[in-house]
Amino acid sequence: MTDRIFLPLVIAFALQGCQLTQPLTEDKTSSDDFIAAEYIDECYIPPDVADLAFECDENSEGTHEVIHPVSELDELISSVPEMEQITEQGTVEQEDLWQLVRSELTMPIPDNKRIWNQQAWYRKHPHYMQRVNKRAAPFFKHIVEKLKAADMPMELALLPIVESAFDPFAYSHGRAAGMWQFIPGTAERFGIKQTWWFDGRRDVISSTDGAIKYLQYLYKFFDGNWLHALAAYNSGEGRVRNAIKHNRRNGKPTDFWNLDLPRETRAYVPKLLALSDLLMRSEELGFDWPTLKNEDVTEVVEIGSQIDLAMAADWAGLTVEQLHSLNPGFNRWATDPNGPHRLLLPIDKVAQFEVALGDKSERQRLNWVRHKIKSGESLLKLANKYHTSVDVIQQVNELRGNVIRAGDYLMIPVALKSLDYYSLSEEQRLLAKQSKKRGTHQLKHTVKSGDTLWDISREYNVNLRSLAKWNGMAPTDPLKPGKELVIWVNQVSEIQSDNAVMRTVTYTVRKGDSLARIANKFNVAINDLTKWNQLNKKKYLQPGQKLKIYVDVTRT
Repeated sequence: MTDRIFLPLVIAFALQGCQLTQPLTEDKTSSDDFIAAEYIDECYIPPDVADLAFECDENSEGTHEVIHPVSELDELISSVPEMEQITEQGTVEQEDLWQLVRSELTMPIPDNKRIWNQQAWYRKHPHYMQRVNKRAAPFFKHIVEKLKAADMPMELALLPIVESAFDPFAYSHGRAAGMWQFIPGTAERFGIKQTWWFDGRRDVISSTDGAIKYLQYLYKFFDGNWLHALAAYNSGEGRVRNAIKHNRRNGKPTDFWNLDLPRETRAYVPKLLALSDLLMRSEELGFDWPTLKNEDVTEVVEIGSQIDLAMAADWAGLTVEQLHSLNPGFNRWATDPNGPHRLLLPIDKVAQFEVALGDKSERQRLNWVRHKIKSGESLLKLANKYHTSVDVIQQVNELRGNVIRAGDYLMIPVALKSLDYYSLSEEQRLLAKQSKKRGTHQLKHTVKSGDTLWDISREYNVNLRSLAKWNGMAPTDPLKPGKELVIWVNQVSEIQSDNAVMRTVTYTVRKGDSLARIANKFNVAINDLTKWNQLNKKKYLQPGQKLKIYVDVTRT
């Protein structure tokens, strides 16, 4: 059973090049055609494709052209064993979670072209639901049980398919993250914790609780109208309320189907209803809806304190990737020191983990260094050096402020393994994304106060969305001074020839060097030299300073 549980877990996190996310993008052929989901790595799925895994043209504006299938993703998915078919005695509803959901579907399905166009796409691509099923396997029973406990419509169990295809690491151009696709502000409104250590939008337990609260609020806000509530979940209650008011003032019907809403929202509700009807009438429609055993495959384990994920994985008999894929809310190498103090584990690994955990004190759940403070060091510098946070160092060493003295010692928790060992941490996922080759030359830009992604994209003459995507961001994400951005370009100087042979040179500044002298030495423009190295022309170069120079060896 362990292999059957874990192999599906890594699928969603292999989608670095193709993450299914909001917002939705409409096929341009017709306003009622299938609305395909948009990937943050520009993957656009049109209604007539034969497969769902693609690499896409990152330079296109607006819609994204399919280039060719992603063979690695196809191989990964094809290597995952199919879920075992139901064989035990009992009712179908008791044995298959999807059939349990099916038995409690209650929303009426109107005869509407927008629904049938959405459904036609799912029927044409049955492998899509097979892949969704594998991603949902570790989490779906928790979601179904929480919806039942909250007395919510079981159609909402299908909503993560529409939102993220059950990918907890999904991140949209609109800054929405996680399986339920929360933007930061809405997540905060409904109690989803977001810190340096932990992003509850990606945590399945936290985000499901938040989604239920948000949907309950919207249902009440729209006086018990679920279609209005669902539309508002996609585009905000203010927009839906204004559309209703507009129709009422003009004597028009105020039901969802007659509201003037964004294209993505006009497709959003039909997509959910299309899935609901497809599940309800799968035999009649000849659709092979997948099966998922109605059994506990994962369990929430209380841990009580911060723990290194590498240690926790070892004690549970898992890899760090397996543990992190079950607990995608943790951003770093350890859990959040201030909670949640819990882990989601495979049910057959819980006993051995609890035995190992019980033998360890809270101090033994982390690796420690004893650091002697040097002149000029600060808590912030030490936190950055050891990849932890200032408040953790303060708490561990019982410091009331930020003042530290050279010569004193501090105890600091550090990662047990090298940081690249925690491959699904926020830092390593970003590094993998930034390292993926997107052009001939990679430049780096250190954000200065006042910088915006728009300004930087214009400075380097690159597409705004591409710039955001290269750095794991949405175009509207705020920038913090000091953040390092990766920029991919095919040319590093406007004056280079078509036959240029480019090489990257690291030059060490010598006494007496100036920008003009170095630029002349390598036959490059001073403006290029300052841009490549984020230099201030008004400041002197320092001997020993390292400069990156892109040299056309045919001109030097």
